[in-house]
Order: sequence, then C-alpha cells, then structure tokens
Amino acid sequence: MVPVRRAASTGIREDAPLYPRGRQIRFVASSPQGVSLAIGRPVLEPRLRDAPGWHAQDAERSGQIMEYGIHSLITVPLRAGALVLGVVSFWRSRKPEPFDTDELALAEELVARAAVSIDNARRYTREHSMAVTLQRSLLPRSLPDQNALEIAYRYLPAQAGVGGDWFDVLPLSGARVALVVGDVVGHGLHAAATMGRLRTAVHNFSALDLPPEELLTLLDELVGRIDQDEAQDEDSAPVTGATCLYAVYDPVSRRCTAARAGHPPPAVVGPDGGVEFWDVPVGPPLGLGGMPFESAERELPEGSRLVLYTDGLVEDRRHDIDVGLERLREALSRGGGSPEEMCGAVLQSVRPARAADDIALLVARTRALSAGRIAEWPVPADPAAVGEVRAAVTRKLAEWGLEELTFGTELILSELVTNAMRHGGAPIKVRMLHERHLVCEVYDSSSTSPHLRYATMTDEGGRGLFLVAQLAERWGTRYLPAGKVIWAEQSIPQT
Repeated sequence: MVPVRRAASTGIREDAPLYPRGRQIRFVASSPQGVSLAIGRPVLEPRLRDAPGWHAQDAERSGQIMEYGIHSLITVPLRAGALVLGVVSFWRSRKPEPFDTDELALAEELVARAAVSIDNARRYTREHSMAVTLQRSLLPRSLPDQNALEIAYRYLPAQAGVGGDWFDVLPLSGARVALVVGDVVGHGLHAAATMGRLRTAVHNFSALDLPPEELLTLLDELVGRIDQDEAQDEDSAPVTGATCLYAVYDPVSRRCTAARAGHPPPAVVGPDGGVEFWDVPVGPPLGLGGMPFESAERELPEGSRLVLYTDGLVEDRRHDIDVGLERLREALSRGGGSPEEMCGAVLQSVRPARAADDIALLVARTRALSAGRIAEWPVPADPAAVGEVRAAVTRKLAEWGLEELTFGTELILSELVTNAMRHGGAPIKVRMLHERHLVCEVYDSSSTSPHLRYATMTDEGGRGLFLVAQLAERWGTRYLPAGKVIWAEQSIPQT
C-alpha cells in the first residue's frame, strides 16, 4: 500500500490517541482505510471491536483507541475525478450508537465537497508554482555591467497570485543606460508569459537606440497586435492596460529622458535629499493605440537618485494612490544615501502588509563621466583632416594609457570619418569616451545609415565597415534630431 501522511486531525477533544498530524502511515490492505483506497468507495465499520482488519493495522494503538471510547468508524476516499488524493476517517466516541448508512451518505457528501476544494487548491498551487518559476526565469538574474548608474532593485511577487511586473537595466551606446519598469494586467501564467514577450520586445527595440517616446509607440503597436491575435481565444485575457516607463540616462551630459505609458511617475531624490515626483507626461496604457507618447528631459546632478517602481508599491485597496505616493515620498526622504539602503527603507515603510500585486522597485544613483575622459574634435570636410584626427587620437590614447588600442582606433575612426565625408554632411565631429569600453563616435548631419556588406574582389569600396565590425566589439548607428552618430566600442585591456 502506498504510504500516506496525516494532513489534518480535529475533534471535540484533542487528546484522542490517533496518528498525529504529519505522521507517515502505511495502511495494511485489510484496514478500512486500505480498503477505501483500494476500491475507491467508503467503508463503514459500525463496531470496531468486531473489525479484525482494523485491529491488524496497529494492535497496540487499536487498544488505546478502544480504551479512549472510540467505537465506530467511517472511511471515505478523497477523490477528484479518477484521482484518489487520500482518505478521510470519521470516528465516534461520545454517542453510544454506531454510525449508520445515513451517516455514511452524509460523510460521503462532505468528503466529495472537500475533495473539490482541495483539488482546486492543488491545481492553483501547481499553476502558481509554474507561474513563479516562469516569472523568475524571465526576469533579470543579475544586472549588466555599466558605469553610468549605481543600481539596487527589489522584486516581490504578490502573495495571492503571480503578476506581470518586470524591470530591466539596458546599456546603450555612448555610455548611456536605459531603465525600464512595466506591469502587465492580470495574474497567473498568461500575465507572466506576456511579461516575457514585452520584456524581450523592449530589449530588441532598445537596440535601435530610439527615443523613449518612439520606443513606447512601437511597444503600444505590438500590444495591439497581440490583443488582435488572441481576441478569438476565449481563454486568453487581453494585454491592453499594460503599463511601462522607459528612461535613458546619459552620464556625459548628465541628462535623463523619460516617457511613460499609463505608469506611475518616477521619483527623483536630489543630492541634498529633496524628493519630487517627476512630472513625465503620461500616455495611455499600452495597446489602446491612436494616442502619441511624449517624453520629458531634465538634468540629474551627479549623486541624484532616480526611483522607478510599479503600482503594487503605492496602491492599496484601503486608501487612494495619493496616500501611497506620499508615503513613498516620506520613505525616500529618510531612506539613506546608497540605493541599497533606499530600497530597504522604502519596502520597510511603504510595502503593503499583504501585497495583492507584484512589487518592482529600482533605485539608480547617477554618476557623471568626468571631462578628462571625454575627447572631442571638429572635423573639416577635407580628406586631409583625417590625418590630423589620427594624430590627435594617438596623443589622447597615450594620455589615457591606452596605447594598445591605437592601431585599431585609428583605423576605425579613419573609416568612419571618411564615410561621413563621402556619404554624410557637415558639420562632422569625432568624440571618444574612456569608459568601461573605449567608445568612438562620428557625428554628421545626414540621416542616411551605412550598411555592412561583403565586398567582392572587383569592388572598389565597401570594405571599411567590414573592418570596423571586425575591430570593434560592437558598433551601430544612433539617430539625432539633426543627423546621426556612427559609433564603435572596443574592449579596454585589463591591466
């Protein structure tokens, strides 16, 4: 007989000599419980003294039970469809009359109803565990390396059900970093899976180096298409109503640009400890379509802390969201200096006692790239200027102690500057950033983008970008309101 474990036990008196809760039991085949489990039907033992199969289970304990006054037993299998979950035993001690067939029918009805509830709880627990596992696999397990921000985060799943909150830190070109928080409506597997789709989409869209408002527009269109695809599936909940906040910080200019789609506003804690909620224009939730998104830009002095969060942190059924925002403001004002300290202080002060929704919290302290690690040169639209750029780059790399990168950097910038002169437009500018990587950028006023191709033996050109791609760890194009930037990153040798 398969062993079972006593999950619950109760009665008018608590001192009955029955198997205690948590005890593993292996019922013998002749016992009433063993028979119920084997045949899937209830068993009535009106008089335990005349039940040899029951005595065979545990003779010593059977004697103690008889001495206690228990004299009659009903066992009912706990069934959910064809699945047997366990067995329920009803014991009688105070009434002298044994159980009868009417009480057997009542016991069977009670157990049938309990089995439905237990099976529902079992299914919910299994789905919840699957959703939590899926959710954890889709969220970032660690933060990427970058120097622009010192970041701490917390993610707390809801107690009642897994939601679709997510966050991300995405290094961009030019030493910039994007911060993302989002929230998919609903709970369960569907919300977690949809969160994974949107997070992946933001990853891909961020690689295009789009302004925040344009990225949210693409994400809004994607959510609309997802809803259209799932509209005919009755089991699929719509994604419309998902929210997102996307912010980009530039450590060179110390400026941050942000846009939001139905998401709570970010908080900014200044170096002096002052707290304000940044009035980023709020667009509609994702998936509604037809409405433009707007971005806001502001300077963040070095040491400022940018706080992004989901609505589970500030919303509570017991009070309005304004109350939650004010509590968040108070917690941030006394939250300490480091992002880690601030995360701990916020959750200790603001987190609801029983969170009905997931909570994602991201605190980023800004850093600035010092002027000594930035080099810029205007480039005249004259091919002879390429040599002057190479000479200036060689001197700057020697000043930074990066002589090992001289050959590759000269070649990369020569190709990019020459390309800007041939296919771009004036003014042309070269910028180098000595950050975690060596970043080379060439600015021009044209919006045409170069494309990597493989030149044939007879082609006179087309090999420049191929060489750049081979020498750089990664490269790409970033568009500006008046032109574009072609950039390339090289790894800095470890000393």
